[in-house]
Amino acid sequence: MPDWLAIILLGIIEGVTEFLPISSTGHLLIPQNLHWLPQKSELFNVVIQSGAVLAVLAVFTQRLKHLATTLGDPSTRSYLAKLFVSFFITAVGGLVIKKLNIKLPETVPPVAWATFIGGIIILVLEFLHKDKKGTAEITWAVVVAVALAQLLAAVFPGTSRSGASILMALAFGVSRPAATEFSFLLGIPTLMAAGAFKVLSAIKDGEAGGEDWAMVALGTVVAAVSAFIVVKWLIRFVQGHTFNGFAWYRIVMGGALLAWVYTGGGN
Repeated sequence: MPDWLAIILLGIIEGVTEFLPISSTGHLLIPQNLHWLPQKSELFNVVIQSGAVLAVLAVFTQRLKHLATTLGDPSTRSYLAKLFVSFFITAVGGLVIKKLNIKLPETVPPVAWATFIGGIIILVLEFLHKDKKGTAEITWAVVVAVALAQLLAAVFPGTSRSGASILMALAFGVSRPAATEFSFLLGIPTLMAAGAFKVLSAIKDGEAGGEDWAMVALGTVVAAVSAFIVVKWLIRFVQGHTFNGFAWYRIVMGGALLAWVYTGGGN
């Protein structure tokens, strides 16, 4: 397979899965580990996530414009403060994880388990949230809980950053649209910071010179375009649907991967 085609496929996978509750990291690792697509560096996988952020900026242009032009409104300042604090907790936690040299598992079994268990958790939370409209208010408890959910996703590929943060907010009584918006907006500084940190670390460690930046750019652009389509669709979808369909997808996919691994397919 030509390298450019593999990059396009990886970019599509990243863009489609970044904001769905099915884990983009897991979906990037699985085809690379199973040698369906060529193995790419962690730098590549992290940087193309920044492309998905561009989709959020495009979709939420009006919302971001409103926040920027109503800074005199106490409710706007409170919302922005909550986004900042949640991001700050995530950033500090990420640095601690880095300092402790805790690395993402890059083999199929932990991704498969996280995918499978995550599906069950979604079904449970959706059952508990059934027939509850929830509130649009983002409390400080939600701010902390969502940040911790993002850190959980950072350690366990297959967990899903957006899925974990949205579901955590739902568990605290936040409405589905409000939880989705907060998660997506929080993803802007989170993913941009992760990409910038990874690039700076690569430059410092001398790894950046060995990266094909043209291919990284291609993957980033493809991720941005595909993520834009998905985010536009998902914003409408969450207005009247649960995440149960994604939960069953995770259970089937995780179960199939576990069966494949433990019956010798991974050897």
